[in-house]
Amino acid sequence: MITNAEQYQKAQEELQLLEDRLHRLQQSYPLGEKGFTKAGIRKMIARLHEELALYEVVKRFTKPIPHNSRMGLSGERTALSF
Repeated sequence: MITNAEQYQKAQEELQLLEDRLHRLQQSYPLGEKGFTKAGIRKMIARLHEELALYEVVKRFTKPIPHNSRMGLSGERTALSF
Protein backbone atom coordinates (compact mmCIF):
# COMPACT_ATOMS: atom_id res chain seq x y z
CA MET A 1 0.00 0.00 0.00
CA ILE A 2 1.26 3.46 -0.88
CA THR A 3 1.67 5.57 2.26
CA ASN A 4 3.67 8.62 1.18
CA ALA A 5 4.51 10.87 -1.75
CA GLU A 6 7.82 9.11 -2.45
CA GLN A 7 6.12 5.72 -2.80
CA TYR A 8 3.44 7.34 -4.95
CA GLN A 9 6.10 8.73 -7.32
CA LYS A 10 7.85 5.34 -7.50
CA ALA A 11 4.55 3.62 -8.31
CA GLN A 12 3.86 6.12 -11.10
CA GLU A 13 7.32 5.45 -12.56
CA GLU A 14 6.79 1.69 -12.32
CA LEU A 15 3.39 2.07 -13.98
CA GLN A 16 4.92 3.98 -16.90
CA LEU A 17 7.61 1.31 -17.35
CA LEU A 18 5.01 -1.46 -17.36
CA GLU A 19 2.78 0.37 -19.84
CA ASP A 20 5.78 0.91 -22.13
CA ARG A 21 6.73 -2.78 -21.84
CA LEU A 22 3.18 -3.87 -22.64
CA HIS A 23 3.10 -1.56 -25.66
CA ARG A 24 6.38 -3.06 -26.97
CA LEU A 25 5.06 -6.60 -26.47
CA GLN A 26 1.84 -5.78 -28.32
CA GLN A 27 3.83 -4.42 -31.26
CA SER A 28 6.32 -7.32 -31.32
CA TYR A 29 3.92 -10.24 -31.09
CA PRO A 30 0.66 -10.79 -32.96
CA LEU A 31 -2.58 -11.32 -31.11
CA GLY A 32 -2.56 -14.62 -29.24
CA GLU A 33 1.21 -14.93 -28.83
CA LYS A 34 2.85 -14.14 -25.52
CA GLY A 35 -0.62 -13.87 -24.00
CA PHE A 36 0.47 -14.92 -20.52
CA THR A 37 3.17 -12.26 -20.38
CA LYS A 38 0.82 -9.52 -21.57
CA ALA A 39 -1.90 -10.62 -19.15
CA GLY A 40 0.56 -10.54 -16.25
CA ILE A 41 1.69 -7.04 -17.15
CA ARG A 42 -1.93 -5.89 -17.47
CA LYS A 43 -2.63 -7.30 -14.01
CA MET A 44 0.34 -5.42 -12.52
CA ILE A 45 -0.80 -2.22 -14.27
CA ALA A 46 -4.32 -2.64 -12.86
CA ARG A 47 -2.95 -3.18 -9.35
CA LEU A 48 -0.81 -0.05 -9.56
CA HIS A 49 -3.76 2.00 -10.83
CA GLU A 50 -5.80 0.80 -7.83
CA GLU A 51 -3.04 1.64 -5.35
CA LEU A 52 -2.45 5.08 -6.87
CA ALA A 53 -6.18 5.85 -6.79
CA LEU A 54 -6.48 4.71 -3.17
CA TYR A 55 -3.54 6.92 -2.15
CA GLU A 56 -5.09 9.90 -3.95
CA VAL A 57 -8.44 9.41 -2.18
CA VAL A 58 -6.85 8.98 1.24
CA LYS A 59 -4.65 12.02 0.70
CA ARG A 60 -7.62 14.13 -0.42
CA PHE A 61 -9.74 13.27 2.63
CA THR A 62 -7.02 13.11 5.28
CA LYS A 63 -6.14 16.47 6.72
CA PRO A 64 -3.43 16.98 9.33
CA ILE A 65 -4.64 18.00 12.77
CA PRO A 66 -3.34 21.46 13.70
CA HIS A 67 -1.18 21.43 16.82
CA ASN A 68 -3.51 23.81 18.73
CA SER A 69 -6.52 21.53 18.24
CA ARG A 70 -4.97 18.98 20.60
CA MET A 71 -5.50 21.29 23.55
CA GLY A 72 -8.73 21.64 25.50
CA LEU A 73 -10.48 24.98 25.97
CA SER A 74 -8.59 25.60 29.20
CA GLY A 75 -5.25 24.88 27.56
CA GLU A 76 -4.84 21.47 29.18
CA ARG A 77 -4.13 18.45 27.08
CA THR A 78 -7.08 16.30 26.03
CA ALA A 79 -7.22 12.52 25.79
CA LEU A 80 -6.17 12.77 22.14
CA SER A 81 -3.00 14.72 22.96
CA PHE A 82 0.36 13.11 22.42
